[in-house]
Formats: sequence, structure tokens, C-alpha cells
Amino acid sequence: MHQDRLPDFSDSVLLDTITRFGERNDRITHVEAMPARLGVTADWPAWLDEEVRQAFITSGIPRPWTHQAAVAEHAHAGRHVIAATGTASGKSLGYLMPVLHAAVRGTAHPSGRGSVSLYLSPTKALAADQADTLRHLVLRGLRPSAYDGDTAQADRDWARRHANVLLTNPDMLHRSILPSHQRFSSLLKRLDYVVVDEAHQYRGVFGSHVALILRRLLRLARRYGADPVVIGASATAGDPAEVFSRLIGEDAVAVTEDASPRAAGRFVLWEPPLLPTGGRDALDEDPFGEGSVGGEPFGMVRDRADAGDPSAERAPESTGTNPWAEAGLADPWADSAVTDPWEDSSAVPAAELDVLPPESVWPEEAARRSSLAEVADILTDTTCAGRRAIGFIASRRGAEALASMVKDQVSRVDGALVRTVAAYRGGYLPEERRLLETGLRNGRLLTVASTNALELGIDISGLDVVAIAGWPGTLASLWQQAGRAGRAGQEWLAVLIARDDPLDTYLVNHPEAIFDRSVDAVVIDPGNPYVLAGHLCAAAAETPLTREDFARFPAGTEAVVAQLTEARMLRQRPGGWFWAKSEKAADLSDIRTGGGGTVRLVESSTGALLGTVDDAGSHHQSHPGAVYVHQGRTFTVLELDTDRRVALVEPVTVDYSTEAQSVTEISIVETTESRTLPSGARVSWGVVDVTTQVTGYRMRQLGSGIVMGEHPLDLPEQVLRTTAVWWSAPDALVDSAYVTPADLPGAVHAAEHAAIGLLPLFAGCDRWDIGGVSTARHADTGLPSVFVHDGQPGGAGFAERGFRAFEQWQTATRDAIEACGCLTGCPSCVHSPKCGNGNEPLEKYPAARLLTAILG
Repeated sequence: MHQDRLPDFSDSVLLDTITRFGERNDRITHVEAMPARLGVTADWPAWLDEEVRQAFITSGIPRPWTHQAAVAEHAHAGRHVIAATGTASGKSLGYLMPVLHAAVRGTAHPSGRGSVSLYLSPTKALAADQADTLRHLVLRGLRPSAYDGDTAQADRDWARRHANVLLTNPDMLHRSILPSHQRFSSLLKRLDYVVVDEAHQYRGVFGSHVALILRRLLRLARRYGADPVVIGASATAGDPAEVFSRLIGEDAVAVTEDASPRAAGRFVLWEPPLLPTGGRDALDEDPFGEGSVGGEPFGMVRDRADAGDPSAERAPESTGTNPWAEAGLADPWADSAVTDPWEDSSAVPAAELDVLPPESVWPEEAARRSSLAEVADILTDTTCAGRRAIGFIASRRGAEALASMVKDQVSRVDGALVRTVAAYRGGYLPEERRLLETGLRNGRLLTVASTNALELGIDISGLDVVAIAGWPGTLASLWQQAGRAGRAGQEWLAVLIARDDPLDTYLVNHPEAIFDRSVDAVVIDPGNPYVLAGHLCAAAAETPLTREDFARFPAGTEAVVAQLTEARMLRQRPGGWFWAKSEKAADLSDIRTGGGGTVRLVESSTGALLGTVDDAGSHHQSHPGAVYVHQGRTFTVLELDTDRRVALVEPVTVDYSTEAQSVTEISIVETTESRTLPSGARVSWGVVDVTTQVTGYRMRQLGSGIVMGEHPLDLPEQVLRTTAVWWSAPDALVDSAYVTPADLPGAVHAAEHAAIGLLPLFAGCDRWDIGGVSTARHADTGLPSVFVHDGQPGGAGFAERGFRAFEQWQTATRDAIEACGCLTGCPSCVHSPKCGNGNEPLEKYPAARLLTAILG
């Protein structure tokens, strides 16, 4: 049972700090008390080498927790296993026991390397943290080494020949280690363990790529005579054994009982107030933020920083002025950006003001205070109080701006505090990251503004407060970020500050959606033929594919191999299927995007390559006239050559942003599954073709959002074959909901927008992973229909998850619409400022009545 909406604040110094002793109590919609938990220990495994046991004891671990011992026992017995327990539960000790035991015992081999373990992490920072941990253990013969984009060539050569614990990431495994497996033969033939850390991060299309990379790795290891055990470490997740088995392609067991201790704490839900005079907050968060759980937003521009090294982290697109000039940053909110056609942006319920603002400037005229500004105030107060805190924000530019805002505010209290505040994000030099991580551990830094780079298992202890600017994408990520507080055993506080969008607004007003729900299972679909084809080519290039190999890969592999053979990508011979091209097969799969190619952004006067944009978003983002910001400089697109996949740009100074307008149609290719609801409505999922054409663009004045002009465009159609979930309502059901023919187009359109906003809560996706189409009379169904589709070729599994959770998903959608206090629709319920149709038509209350009728 949840506590009252406004609980008693008198017993918490931390709550007093973030509310300024009650001044900001009205922001709090809920406080969840999290009870303390006692730890339960176990004996060290009897088989564990004495040197290893003593090394752990010397490092301050007298006995393992029971879940750590259970993981070690499963792995030592040869069973694939995943530990799915909370943040700071010590999952690493569970896999380090068998790994280090094997490493020390392997020193008796004539080569001194009788056993090798491979450690995979989704980020270089996490791998570096684990490498530092291993280097501090005094163990005979232990030779850990990182192998990533920051590793010098000489160190890579040494690691390949001598390391017995190699720490790397999926990108390096895919592009370097597996294609060059002959050079790594001495490592592969002695491979005993593969550790997959932060396994919950491998979801969606990225997770599907990693699943196939792991299958390729295990296939090669067995060709060399090894039979490695795979050990996973994950945040608390739904059905971890089944998900991990799907990730590695083999049966696995799960350890889920968390036996580590945890101090009592509180989790606060926070809704920013309406601005007293209307208008957008000057400190609103970056609506074009690059960072997020699971990778790049759909169609997001990728800077050139990634090109040299597949595991490099992307540099920020821009930084800059006022009030951040002292920090050398450009105003990140003055950036004009190319937009994601599917993402809802932030603004606020116009109806909560006394008078609706003029339509031409809505939604900028009505707004809640931004989550960025709220987090900045909270971190300022915790810094001045001497408390240690992290503020999580999705965008790299947002992290820089947040740190600068906190520095500016604390400098007015005590100039010495400025040095205790820093930003942490991808794109820093390795030395900068290491310095920041050291400052976090030793307490020199009190406050850090971070992207999700610090969500992962980097060992940071002693934090008092975690402030999270907006829903981080999944429930697992929310608990991972919140778990950064309380690591030293003291009372802690986590705060989720809502952005102004349907999902965030729903969550802070429905605490049961967070605290009464189990974490959803990770969604991956390694059988997606668009993803699978490239990895089958890569596998064939590594060593010829045989029919026996088909069982290692997902169902449908034989059909995809046949298609690749017909396309002359593979060549069939008596010994199997061989790679038939001269190019590198691994280059077919860009594992951090959905594939499908990219468009290059080239400066016309110099020929300099500024960045790339995925094909799927190129017409929305790099159409003629589009404004693009790169490293603080503003450009406009002069020409988009769709055949050569090149967009020519020139530098300009403008006071407007651009937003593409488009029309979208959807056709059903195949219905995979369908069912009729008690109301008579029908819900289905299957394969669809989404045809999109950018027809023009608007110019919006920066700051005010006023439309300065509209320009038509003549671009070709783009067709995306993917998967979708859709519902269709019989005419009698529509009539029973009192939805008139005049209101029907707006009702289904509003229901579509709200459904896109709420699906991430049920499908484990991000909003930029999905899109939608609605129609009052669809050509294939013959009925009013709403489609929500995956944004990647072949699908990513999210539409199917929406089908499975349809009733819960649509109930939350209906509730979010009904609970919003606006009159005709707003960004907290049914508006999407990036809607290709300009949010016309939309009918809020007919949408709610229609959903109620469908649900029955």
C-alpha cells in the first residue's frame, strides 16, 4: 500500500534538503518508503583456490553473499547462469570467483595461460572500472587487459598474446576479434568463461545484434576445442533465465534472490509546477538529446567521432553561451535540430492556464517548469548541504548544461564548491573519464551531472541523492539509476522528476505503475532477417557455415542463407557456405543502429564530412532547407542526393529551427496473430509496410516557437517493412462510444499519439523505437484502425509485446488521457509537437470514450 500523497517530511533531513524545508512540497506526488534489508552470507566455495580466497578477504570481503556463492557454484559446474539482482548487490564477485580460480590454476600450463576469460560490457567505462578492480587484486599469474578503442596497439598485441582476462565490448568482438580469430586462436582455444555484464542493456535491435555476436563467438570457440560457460550479470529483470537463454542461444539458469544488505531510503515522484506566467522555461531540457538506455534515437545524427573506432563514444553535437558562457558552453536550448518523426516533445497542458494561448504559438506559451531546471535546483541544494548526489539526464548536452547551471548557482554561495561539481558523459578522453571516476570514488566530487553512462556497474559508493530528469526508458534502468544512492549503507533518496509528456505525467501520478510492477523482460528478436543476414555473412567469412551450424542460430536461418546464396552474398560448396565478396562481412552490420545504410552530411565548400544520419530518418533530418547543428556551428542543407546518399550543407546563422511535415500510409503484409476482444474490437500484430513521404517543412522561431514559414518539398517515398500491432473497431462500437463521423479522425489520431507515449512502459522500448499511423477507415481492415509499429526494418519485438499486453497498455493510455486536466489535448496526453500532420485533427475526449468502448 502506498503512502499518502503528501507524507510527513519531518523525519528526513534529505527530504528537507530537496524540498527546501517544505517550500517545494507541492511538487511531490508520492513518496515510497524502501525498507532496510539485512545481508545473508555463505561460506566460500570449497573448490575455490586458496590464493583467490585470500585475495578477496584482503580486499575487504570476509564472506560472499549467498547469491554470489550460488552464481559461482553454477558456473564452476559448467552451467550457463545469470545473476539478476539489484544495483550494488555485488554481482561481480559471483563471476570473479570462477574466473580468477581458473586463471590462477591455469598458470601451471606451460604457456602460463592455461585458462582465458572474456569479459564483455556495453561501455568502455565499465570495462575500465572492472580492469582497475582486477589490477588491485594481488594474485599470482593474473594478467587482465582491456581491449577496446582506448587501447594502444602495443597493448592490444600484448593482450592478445598474454592476457588471461580480456575486457572488451560487443563492438570490438564483432569488428576485430571474431573476423581476425586466427590471430586470437591461443585465446579462443583456452576460453573457459565469457562474462556478459549489464546484460539487461542488450535489448531491442542492439540486443538482437549482440545475441548473434555471442552465437558467433561460441561457434568459433568450439571450433578451437573450447566449451566456455557464459555468466551474465543483470539488473533485476523479468524472466531472466529465459531472456538470457535467448541472448546466448543456449539454456541458462538464473539467480534472482538478492542477499546483499541495503539501507532504508525513500523514492520520491516529483511533478514540476506550471510556470506562473506561461511560456517555455529558458532552461528546458534539450528536446533533441542524443543519449538514452539502448542506443541512438531513431534517425539521430551520428557525429564523425564514431567513424574511426566502432567502440568509440560519440562526441556531443554542440555546446555554447549565456548563462553558460563562463563554462565555455553554447546555449544547448538554442540549437535548431533535425527532428525525430516519432518522438513526442515536452510542453504542458494549456488548459491548466486561465486562458488558452494563441494556437500559432502553442505549446510554447503554456509549460511546466522543466525537469532540467528542477534537477539543477535539487543538486544545488544537496551540494551546498555537503551531500553527494548524481543527476541523470538523457542528453549529453543536457549533462553539460546541468553541471554548468549547478556550478553557477553554488558559486553564489561558496566559490570553492564549483570544483566539487562535474559532468560525466560519453565523448570524453579516456584520461578525463578516469579522473572523474576517481573523483567520484574518493569524494572529491560532491555532485555529478551524468548521462546513463553512470547507470551501469561502475563502483561508486556513499551517494546520498539520485535525481533523475525524466523516465529513463525502462523500469530496469530506473532502478539501476536509483540504486546509485545508498551504496555505503546510509539513508538515501531517489527522485524521479517528470518531463512534460504522457508517460512521465502518467507515472508520477500512478505510483503503482512503478512500485507495484515487476520489471519487464528484455525484448530481443535475433531472428529478424534484416539483423540475422549480416551476421550469417560474418559467420561464413569467419569459417564456412554448415547445416549443423543452423541449429546455433535462430529459426529461419536456413531460409535466410538460401536468400543470401541466391543474392550471391554466399557461395555454397561441399564444405558449406562461404562468404563470396571481397568486402569485410562484418561491415554489413552496424550493431548500434538498425542498419539500412546512412546518409553523409558534407560541408559543400570544404568537402568535410560532418556526420551521418540513418536512412530511415534522412528525409526528416537532412531535407533541403533543414537546419543542422554540429559542434556549436549551424548549417543548412543545400541539397539531398538520395541516390549517392549525400546531403550538402553550408554554414549559416539563423534564428529558427526546422520541423519536417510528412504523410504516412500503412499496409498490412501479413497478420501473424489476431484475437477479438469482448467488446467486438479486434487486435492484431504482424508484418506491415510503412510508406512515408516528407512533403514540406516549417520554420519555427527559436524561443517563441512561432511558425515563420512553410515550404513544400518533393522527395520520394520511403518504405519500411516492419512489424506492427493494431486495433480495429466495428462501426457499431464507435457509435456506442458517441464518436461522430466528424470526430472519428481526431479520436483515432489522439488515441494513436497517447498509445505511442505509453507503450514504452509495457514493451521495454524507448519512444524513438516506435511510430504510429491512424485512420478513420483503413483500406485493409475496412474499419477505424490505429497502428503502432516498430521503427526498425524487420521489427524489434516491441509490437508483439504491445499485442501481448494490449489491455493493460490501452487501459493506461485511456487513463492518461482522462486524467489530464487540459480541455482539448496537450503534450501531457495526446499532443505531439513533432507530429507530421501538425497535430491535426485531434479529439481528446472522443478518443477516451472510444478506448473505453474498445476495452469493454
